[in-house]
Amino acid sequence: MSRSLVETVLGAVVLLGAFVFLVFSYGKGDIAEVSGYPIYAEFSGIGGLKVGDSVEISGVKIGQVSDVSLDQTKFLAKVTMEIEESIKLPDDTAAIISSVSMLGGRYLSLEPGSSEEIIPKGGRVEFTQAPQNLEELLGKFIFSMNQGKDKHKEEEPKAATPPETPATAPVTVAPPAAEIPAESKESPVAP
Repeated sequence: MSRSLVETVLGAVVLLGAFVFLVFSYGKGDIAEVSGYPIYAEFSGIGGLKVGDSVEISGVKIGQVSDVSLDQTKFLAKVTMEIEESIKLPDDTAAIISSVSMLGGRYLSLEPGSSEEIIPKGGRVEFTQAPQNLEELLGKFIFSMNQGKDKHKEEEPKAATPPETPATAPVTVAPPAAEIPAESKESPVAP
């Protein structure tokens, strides 16, 4: 009987610890939903951006992505976001999809412009930049390095070859001079 009571108490302590950890991580994780006004932006590629990802200005969360869909007339990704009511964005704001780290994770970064006009509720962010694809950039770099090697091989100087003599000019080579032994300095006399 006492063994089952100890196991029950220990199980309750573990569940309580898990609940405390869940509440702590929820508070620190900044995953609370943001309610505000919707705006949207269109991108040629979103690189893994998904619903629930944060929308930030200068690293401060001001909203979240609420919908990602495909505009079937322009064939662009339409990203709808909810922005805090207190944030009023100029109509020349730029939207850039950025990486949280090299291992992945995306967020939408907004860079406000200096216009006097404000993006209305349901309005569009005009200026957008799709995320950089690391694999594509690496492939381009490797390809350009290989192109440089091939170009270097083409520009390599060829071995120097002697100029050809014209076929009409005969080439004569003088026979080697006969060596006279050093002991006899007299000229040979014919008998």
